[in-house]
Amino acid sequence: MPKMEASSSTSHDPALFHAPLLHHPRRRSSRPLKGFAVIIGSVVFLLSLVILIVNQSPEPLASNPSSVTEAGSYSMAAQPRGIAEGVSAKSNPSLFDKVGFNWTNAMFYWQRTAYHFQPQKNWMNDPDGPLYHKGWYHLFYQYNPDSAIWGNITWGHAVSKDLIHWFYLPLAMVPDQWYDINGCWTGSATLLPDGRIVMLYTGSTNDSVQVQNLAYPANLSDPLLLQWLKYPGNPVVVPPTGIEDEEFRDPTTAWLGPDGSWRIAVGTRFNTTIGTALVFQTTNFSDYELLDGVLHAVPGTGMWECVDFYPVAINGSVGLDTTALGPGIKHVLKASLDDTKVDHYAIGTYDMITDKWTPDNPEEDVGIGLKVDYGRYYASKTFFDQSKQRRILYGWVNETDSEADDLEKGWASIQVNYIHTYIHYHYEYYNIHNILFYTIVFCFRNLQTIPRSVLYDNKTGTHLLQWPVEEVESLRLNATVFKDVVVEAGSVVPLDIGTATQLDILAEFEIETLVLNSTEDEVSDCGDGAVDRSTYGPFGVLVIADDSLSELTPIYFRPLNTSDGSLETYFCADETRSSKAPDVTKRVYGGKIPVLDDENYNMRVLVDHSVVESFGEGGRTVITSRVYPTEAIYGAARLFLFNNASGVNVKATLKIWEMNSAFIRPFPFEETLFQEMVAST
Repeated sequence: MPKMEASSSTSHDPALFHAPLLHHPRRRSSRPLKGFAVIIGSVVFLLSLVILIVNQSPEPLASNPSSVTEAGSYSMAAQPRGIAEGVSAKSNPSLFDKVGFNWTNAMFYWQRTAYHFQPQKNWMNDPDGPLYHKGWYHLFYQYNPDSAIWGNITWGHAVSKDLIHWFYLPLAMVPDQWYDINGCWTGSATLLPDGRIVMLYTGSTNDSVQVQNLAYPANLSDPLLLQWLKYPGNPVVVPPTGIEDEEFRDPTTAWLGPDGSWRIAVGTRFNTTIGTALVFQTTNFSDYELLDGVLHAVPGTGMWECVDFYPVAINGSVGLDTTALGPGIKHVLKASLDDTKVDHYAIGTYDMITDKWTPDNPEEDVGIGLKVDYGRYYASKTFFDQSKQRRILYGWVNETDSEADDLEKGWASIQVNYIHTYIHYHYEYYNIHNILFYTIVFCFRNLQTIPRSVLYDNKTGTHLLQWPVEEVESLRLNATVFKDVVVEAGSVVPLDIGTATQLDILAEFEIETLVLNSTEDEVSDCGDGAVDRSTYGPFGVLVIADDSLSELTPIYFRPLNTSDGSLETYFCADETRSSKAPDVTKRVYGGKIPVLDDENYNMRVLVDHSVVESFGEGGRTVITSRVYPTEAIYGAARLFLFNNASGVNVKATLKIWEMNSAFIRPFPFEETLFQEMVAST
């Protein structure tokens, strides 16, 4: 993480307001609200009056029904949605026995993010085939055009000039052939040296057999790649002998071997428990040969989905094309574990002659060691951005509320991202509660993380570094700096930044004095959350919290004494008190994080309404959280420092930016300006 730089932004060295952690912080009035331009303020006020008149008795949304029988419905089945169809779970059956919370439309509206990519409406899951072509970044994604729950999976399509502001395009592929009639599932793009684009994807056949199919753009000169053709000879790869028909999916981007032929990997399993990546060889992308052996396999890890395989430079600061081979290069193997719904990776060596990959540390092998993200995150995929020589990572962040809640969000649907900030300030300025937004409505489920750059961590030699792409910084607005804030043991310090629902936070912590002769801590890893005290922690920030701390989400470090007298540090996120709603999954996430002798504890936290992305020590450990507060929303959301250590004070320095909203809407084909822009690329 960059060091805190000098800034002309607002700077604070506050007189501290200490309070026992999570009990009775000093209450204070909100910062005076910003003024508005006369015209905009008048329009907003008139809109609010109209809505209030129409809805003089705002009621909560209907309580969660026990079942829905119409098309695109859900039921209280014990088995999660998607399992019977041969994919990973796409629902949360553990929430079926929870009492439904009486959400209001205003609460639901707040949950929609302002600068993360989401479809206009309905269900989205895995990112597919990301690529850069003729000046545009392309993101394809698993999408249900008919409902806010999983099913009828097609390929959605969006484009961006900067990975932040997006245009929705027409569907790229739909399940309309016998070999994909039950779903166009996850796939990857390969850019060939001659400029052609090859897309391989998994189709579920009319007999629910998982096969690999080939597609390609109808017109390579089209920068938007609007039309895709399916190869007439599909499927190009079928499950080999001994592989289950419903456990063979998600082809990788191809890489070129030293023999001049291309290779792809496909995820599967052996004997139900051995996670495996098979390697197929091709020269033309229509005919494939299964190579002997496997790329890699790990017993006890179960089905491998969404396998990713790519090189990283051990001493470089740029990304590498998937085909890069040679000295000074390691290879990353990543798999999404169907059994646990967690993305794991390991760093190792690829033998280009035998087509075998070996982990550097067998004790940290795929599925038993490092995680791509320790939070709510799955089905990630990278691509090489040739325009900026970097490797970019996407990941799917699904909801942790119930299907019933998400169906309730879908009473109607139009695009709303580009007016999110407008409504946000409207709500705060007029203090209008429980507004039913019948005129501005939406329906959605799931989102993608902010794209992350990926590099090899040459300081540890064991980790990757993930960091939000630099383009997200274009959304930064006014900044506030807090320098050398002393946070005493067992205290909470409010940070006066006003509303705290869209933030980019850089924070650095230093333990003031190490405790001599301290014994080994009884707490292990992240414990039961931020309430578990140990000598040196936890300490960090409380995001999406209300003034009374009745709802809060701690992001924190927990350094622990070990038996040999050293410190072992964990980076954690605690969702257990993020919401008063009972029908929401709330967990403590986190993992061990190396903090080297010359480093302080540092984190970066992106807050965007219901999603929080946290990056520890420059991105060695990353945690994505979903939170659904009932009170810490709109103008009531606050930010705090906290230190729940029992034996030390910490000193914190922070720089905090308010974040603007991204511009995300349908592509304006009818607007001449945009047509000219596309033509120019």
